[in-house]
Amino acid sequence: MDHQKLVKDCLKGKVKAQRELYELFAKNMLGVCYRYTRSIKDAEDVLQEGFIKVFRNLDQYKNEGELGAWVRRIMVNTALNFLKRNRKYQQEMYFTQEYLHPVVDDDPAIRLNAKELADLIRQLPHGYQVIFNLYAVEGYSHVEIGELLGISDGTSRSQYLRARNLLITWIENFSSGKKKEKYAGK
Repeated sequence: MDHQKLVKDCLKGKVKAQRELYELFAKNMLGVCYRYTRSIKDAEDVLQEGFIKVFRNLDQYKNEGELGAWVRRIMVNTALNFLKRNRKYQQEMYFTQEYLHPVVDDDPAIRLNAKELADLIRQLPHGYQVIFNLYAVEGYSHVEIGELLGISDGTSRSQYLRARNLLITWIENFSSGKKKEKYAGK
């Protein structure tokens, strides 16, 4: 598919091209949005707002780099702005020690696949989850994360390491079939 032509047609206001652009990226971008929200409804709201920004700013895409990466960056930034604006997420974004929910599974013979790993990441406290996703999944640096979230890069590093260590512990316990315990942030 020629993304350059698709972008040009979208900029000309061709509805078919706009629909094609949306359909090309919507499914994957919904997954990106869902990684930062707590519900599919919120993820859909972020997706819609993100695509409005994509179409509004499409003239700024300079055909440098992949179109999908440009759209993804808009979706991540839109999701972060959504988290900052919504009260129910603001409280969860504080980077404090908090009660962590245990991973629960009655089957001791667990094989961790991508969906199960994503489910484990979603069980992290929201602040840990956001930083883990930005660093490990999206590839942002700790300096960039600090700027995006208004925290120091040291805080980003420490929260990432705590999230990572917690995930490792959960995966080890999950895989070995040990009795699940309630974990507390350390």
